[in-house]
Amino acid sequence: MKIIHLVLGKVNPERMNGVNKVVYEMATRQHAAGYDVAVWGITQNPVHDYPDRNFITRLFPTGIHPFAVHASLRKAIAALPEDVVFHLHGGFIPVFSKVSVYLKKYRIPFVYTPHGSYNIIAMKKGGWKKAIYLPLFEKPLLRRAAVVHSLGKSEVDGLHSIQPDKKSALIPYGFDTAALSEYSAASFQGNTSSNCIISFCGRMDTHTKGLDLLLTAFASMAKKHHNITLWMIGDSAQRAALEQTAAALGISNHIVFYGAKYGHEKMNLLQQSHLFVHPSRNEGLPTAVLEAAAIGLPCIVSRATNVGEAVKKYKAGWVVEHPDATELAAALDEAIASFNQGTLAAYATAAQQMVAQHYHWSYVLTQLAKMYEACLH
Repeated sequence: MKIIHLVLGKVNPERMNGVNKVVYEMATRQHAAGYDVAVWGITQNPVHDYPDRNFITRLFPTGIHPFAVHASLRKAIAALPEDVVFHLHGGFIPVFSKVSVYLKKYRIPFVYTPHGSYNIIAMKKGGWKKAIYLPLFEKPLLRRAAVVHSLGKSEVDGLHSIQPDKKSALIPYGFDTAALSEYSAASFQGNTSSNCIISFCGRMDTHTKGLDLLLTAFASMAKKHHNITLWMIGDSAQRAALEQTAAALGISNHIVFYGAKYGHEKMNLLQQSHLFVHPSRNEGLPTAVLEAAAIGLPCIVSRATNVGEAVKKYKAGWVVEHPDATELAAALDEAIASFNQGTLAAYATAAQQMVAQHYHWSYVLTQLAKMYEACLH
């Protein structure tokens, strides 16, 4: 069996694109475990300008319009042998709709992972355009897919609101805790500092990531707790507007906007933190949360992150059930109180256990392989 992941981009782990990071790690792990795996990327710049990797990557130019499949990709699909399974990553991508037609034509089964696109809140974005696109292109793609791979319960719920009878497989992706073994969050050290550092790390998409809620909630906490600082790690064109919002709320002196950070530089900031917050309105499964938890950062997450159930099970932090600033502020208040009482170490240990057990790659790879095999039979 050969597995081919198809994405927009080059699966470069040093970029902010969450889907590309997930696929990079998944393919890396599958290859290391002995699976025959490759990644095909559709990109405007089909140049192999990324770090070394252990799996084969093929890049194809974008077509002349969003739905167009470049001739080189069409030929590559037609030339494939039997016993191949495609895995398409990302929802509401026009070119994938057309790719699915070619896969159907050549009787090549494919798995489809929407990566948060079917979350109920995400479905509300796009308005009339998405309302038109859904029945004309997205639903036909779903009908062609052998199975829809969901990363969390919110995606399963969203899928069934679109296509109630569609077969789905709920499998989180795994996480490599060994790669971060040199890092240890300040949460383990007890209350050795009088200042509580709360970090967010990710793309600065104000609405999707719930950053408007975060700034509002943090502002209310800054009035109550004078020993807190918020570190914003990440970047986007919306950063300036967020900085203006922070100034308007009177909390500029309590916030540091670091911009995009990667690798050791990013992890060094996280390990100096005491709490990690990720209040997204819509997610697939955010890598940033797993990175933070893996080094022992207690997490404050929204239910929409799809990590909430695991956080509750392992008592690894606090879960915000709704996209609401007051509810988020209450969770922050409890977490800061734990910092002040010197009791974060228990949450830190639980966070590491959560990642090591619930998101262990050996389990995830086995479940993915079963899903692929079922597509071929």
